[in-house]
This record gives sequence, structure tokens and C-alpha cells, in this order.
Amino acid sequence: MNAFRGDSALSDIELEEKFSQRSLDQSVTSRLLPLIAPVWKPIAAVIGIELIQVLAIFARPLLIGLVIDRGLRQAGVAAPLIAWACAGLAATWGLRFVLGGLSQYWAGVAAIRVLNDLRTRVFSHVQRLGVDYFDRTKAGRIIARADRDVDTLEPLLIQGPPEFLSAVLRLCLSGLLLWLIAPVLLAGLAAVVPILILATILFKRVAQRSWARVAENRSRFTAHLVETVAAVRLIKQSGRDRENLAKYQGLLEDFNSSLIYGSIRSGWFAPFTGLLTTVGLAMTLVIGGRGLALGTLTLGELTQSLFYVFLFLAPLQEFSDLFERFANGTACAQRIFLLLDTEPEIADAPAALNPPRVEGHIEFRDVTFGYHADRPVIRGLNLTIQPGESLAIVGPTGHGKSTLVQLLTRFYDVDAGAVFLDGQDIRRFAERSLRSHIGVVLQDNVLFGGTVLDNLRLAKPDAADEDLIAASKRIGAHEVLSALPHAYATQVGALGNQLSQGQRQLVCLVRAYLADPSVLVLDEATSAIDVSTERRIQQALRVLCEGRTALVIAHRLETIRSAHRIAVIENGQVIETGSHPALIAKGGHYAALHDSYERAASADQAATTDRGRLTATAGATA
Repeated sequence: MNAFRGDSALSDIELEEKFSQRSLDQSVTSRLLPLIAPVWKPIAAVIGIELIQVLAIFARPLLIGLVIDRGLRQAGVAAPLIAWACAGLAATWGLRFVLGGLSQYWAGVAAIRVLNDLRTRVFSHVQRLGVDYFDRTKAGRIIARADRDVDTLEPLLIQGPPEFLSAVLRLCLSGLLLWLIAPVLLAGLAAVVPILILATILFKRVAQRSWARVAENRSRFTAHLVETVAAVRLIKQSGRDRENLAKYQGLLEDFNSSLIYGSIRSGWFAPFTGLLTTVGLAMTLVIGGRGLALGTLTLGELTQSLFYVFLFLAPLQEFSDLFERFANGTACAQRIFLLLDTEPEIADAPAALNPPRVEGHIEFRDVTFGYHADRPVIRGLNLTIQPGESLAIVGPTGHGKSTLVQLLTRFYDVDAGAVFLDGQDIRRFAERSLRSHIGVVLQDNVLFGGTVLDNLRLAKPDAADEDLIAASKRIGAHEVLSALPHAYATQVGALGNQLSQGQRQLVCLVRAYLADPSVLVLDEATSAIDVSTERRIQQALRVLCEGRTALVIAHRLETIRSAHRIAVIENGQVIETGSHPALIAKGGHYAALHDSYERAASADQAATTDRGRLTATAGATA
């Protein structure tokens, strides 16, 4: 899979095909059938109901023919016969209403089970996929697969088979009855069947391609909508709302154009089957009228034949809707299976290790890695961190510091070399086990909707509220979190947006403390934090790092100085290591970086002082 890290300008579908290593244009019938296997009982009930309804439909022309030929004779009207025939007709319509409701109920039961199972399967699979997939795939496309595309399968999987069976039964049974009454009528109608078969094959090919394009364009504007919701602050701040709207309108126009184009290409099928119906009726009237004149047909038989002709030709028109539904559903199914066929790049090795605890000895040995095949970010890097050691990693932006975190947590695998934990290649560990031993606190951590306690409990699901609050007190976050409007019962909002950056960071630090990892990674954990909150976070970090192996990626001087050792990364390689005093005395790369950090810190402090003076002056003037 590493081969296509360097690919560029791939369309969304081409990218998905590369991930899954399959073509979009593939048969899905054999994969759709297993989806309905678990609900065969309600499906069988629906099919049984359809059979009864078909028989009830065919009883009507028999009763009407019986009334015409035997109930309305020249000798007189057979009132009892007509009464029984009317009662029979009423019964067939009563069955239609009652059985129609039962059919909808059982079809609904089957649909709910099939679609929920499929949604669960897609959701579970999405969670298993590697970080590289999410880096390269738009969130809206994934949502479209799990939501709209799954919904589109319901008419195909649940309603389609019974309706198709009903149409075929009506076609065959009406043909048989026509043959028994007047074979010549069936012979005339049979002439349209080969034409219908050829038209259906053509329609299926044309419609499937057209609806595939419609489904793809729908995914694109859904993806853009999701991205807009996620980046709404950036769009408003940059004043790009009009341009963003124009892009969305362009995607909608593409969708509408494909929809119109698809309708034009496939819209001929319904009128064509209507034409076949008209031709069939005309042939029936001509042939039947001649038979009536010659005495080979009775009026009742001709009346029955007209009903049977309708019942023979009506399915031909229904096939238009059924095949369009099939084409649309198949196009969406292909995309769903394309996602399900995408295997995670990172997977557990056979007999993967699941140690209950690790010491925390880390070694990067001759590690080379790049997000693009031809542009490595890490080049032959060697670095060792002893158990319980706190190592600060510094260096210019974009030179591989955060990439080390991605490799250590095995969100990506190295291209060359290896990363070791307690002397074992991390590729030998089970993913869940490895990540349970490594706690990561990022600059912009994510909180889930719910209360502060709900988010803390993610790290320790069985913990009581008192235990969660006690952990908050131990690392010095209690004063801030208890001061929230509803203390620990405060709703954090979507992604934690009801809390400040510092409050979110403290929640994440408490969560990391509760998880009790052997290795702690802090990636810019104190960036964008005010001075007061930084002091609290520094206190929390000291408690959190105690007795653990800690990798600290930071620009704040306080964070860097407190580390046992410092490693300077540049161009994907370690160019200096040592303690803060030793590296300052050396006067090399770290000393230069330290000077630039100090100048930046001094400038920030001066700016803060100036703002304070201006505020004081403004207050005095007022």
C-alpha cells in the first residue's frame, strides 16, 4: 500500500479503488444475497403474501367471465350466481387490503434488520481502517457510504425480490390462462417478449452507468457539506463563505446534470414498455374480435382475455421501475463493497504479543519513513529512550518530530528499520495492546459529546465518579474543572467546543492519567495556552510523567528544560542529544533554537505587558 503514498491527482473513486485493490465495476449479486439470508423468514412471509395476492387478482377475471357467460343469459339473470361472484370480488379486494398491510409490516421488519446489520458492519470496518485511509479520504464520502448508500439498498434487497416475483408470476400465469382460452392471443403477445428482453438488457447497462455517476456526484456534495461544517470557523474568519457556496453550488450542478443526463438516457424504457402494452392490447382486440365474430370465443372469454392481457403487459411496465431501482441500488452496493474490501494497512501479526505491562524502553533503530514514497521525512534515525526517562524532542517544523509519534503508536509502519518497545519490534504487538501502553496527549485533543465525567470515563469505564474526581485532584486539574458552570456535570459540547483550550487539555491530561500508560507522549500539549493555565498544565505534566517514559514534543522553554534529556531533530535525523545545560554549553543547534525560543517568549511577554498598559490607560481615561 505504501506504493501509492506518492500518487497524486487521483479522483476519489480511483483512490478508493487503489485502497481496496478492486475495480468499482464488478458484479455484486453474489454478495447481496448473503445480506438477506438472516431474514429469510420475513422475506418468505412477504413472498407467500404476494403469491396469495396474485391468486386473488386472477380470481377477478374468472368471476367476471362467469357472470357474463352464465349469470347474464338470454333465458334470464342468475341472481344467486351474480351475488356469489360479487361476494368473491369483495373478498379478493378485502384480501388485498389486509395482506397488503401484512406485507408492508414483514418487509419493514426485514429491512430494519438488514440495513442495521449492514450499517453496523460498515461502521465496524471503518473503525478498523488505518489512519492513512482517513488522511486520504473525505469524511463526507465515508458518511455517504454508511448512510445514503445503505438506504438505497432497501428497495433493492427488501421490496425488489417480492415485487419482481409477483410480476413474473402474473406474467407467466396470465400467459398460461391466455393459452388455455385462446392460444392465438398468446402467440400475438409473445411477439413482444424478445423485444422486451433486448430492451431490458440495454436499459440495465445504460441505467447502471448513469446511476453510478449520480451516486458519485451525490457523495461529492455530501463530502463538501461535512467539510464545511467541520471548518465553519475558518470559512467565516477568512470571509470565504461566498466562494465556498459557489463551490457547493457547482457540485450540486454536477449532481443535477448527471441526474438529468441519467434520466434522459434511461427515460425511454417506460414509454417503450407503454408502447408494447398498446400494441399488445390492439392485437388482442383485433384477434379477439375476429374470434368472437367466428364464434370461437365467448364474450366472457374475451373479457377474461382482456384482463389477462393487462396482467401480462402490466409487469412489462413495472420492470422499468424495478430495473431502475436495481441499477441505482447496484451502483451504491458497489461503493459499499469497495469500502468493505479495503483492508487496514496496519494489522496484527500472527501470535501477536499482549503483555499486561511494559517497562517503557524505546528504541528507534535505523528508521526511515515518508508519507510519500519519494520524499522521506525520517532518514536513518537512531534514538533510544530509557524506562522512566523524560525526553524532549525539538527541531524545526516539518522535520519529523510528530512523525515519530505516528510511528511509535503504529498509525504508520516504518519503510525501513524498526521501532522497539522493551526490545520487541512493535509490529509484533497487538495494536490494541500496544496503544494501551502508550498514552498520547496532542495539542488539539478531541472530546466527545457529553459531560466532563463522561469524557474522563472513556479512559476507565468502570470507575466511580469519586475516583475520577480524585484523579483530577491528584494532577491539579480539580480547581479549574470544578469551577465550570455545572462542575464535572458540565456538557462539553460537540468536540469539546464549550470548553476553552486549556480546559480541554486538562480533561485530556486527567484522562491520560486514568489510563495509566507506561509510555506518555506529549505532542505540543502546552501550545496555544495562556500563562496561568500553562502553570497548571505543567504541574499536571510533572505528576503525569512521574515514573513513566515520556516523549515531549514542545516549543515552550519550561517544558523543554524540565526534561531529563533533549534530542534535536533536523531533516529527519537526530543531530544532537544531551541535557539542557550540556547542549547550551555546546553552542550548537539546540543553543540556536533555544535563543530563538527565548526571543519569541520575550516578544510575547512584551506584547502582553503592552496590552496590559493600554488597558490600564483606557480604564484611567474612562
